[in-house]
Amino acid sequence: MKLVGSKTEQDIREQLIASNKSLFEEEEKKRLLNVIQENFPNMVTAYVLHWIPEQAEDFYKVLINDSIIVDIELDRLNQNIMPIIKSVPISQYKVGLSKINQIKLAVALDLVQKDFKKAK
Repeated sequence: MKLVGSKTEQDIREQLIASNKSLFEEEEKKRLLNVIQENFPNMVTAYVLHWIPEQAEDFYKVLINDSIIVDIELDRLNQNIMPIIKSVPISQYKVGLSKINQIKLAVALDLVQKDFKKAK
């Protein structure tokens, strides 16, 4: 999907930048970051595409680098319960995505490319 610089894209870009900053800097996201780093040691950057807080657990959908979408379920009540992790390649994730989620993924991938350039 080609980005056109729309207001929707700008809003999504701001949300994703905030999610990235939160993941790497905020104490409350430390557990999520540790799970990602342990399971994906080649991770350079990551963006939380979706977060669903439930009563007993948190569900995250995270873009890792430019190739993998990961679903992570973290138990809120017992930190010792192993997280549930499922990953799919982006090509598989794209199938059947709504328009807004296609835009969100395209913006996230654009941000990942910028992060890769900074990391070099």
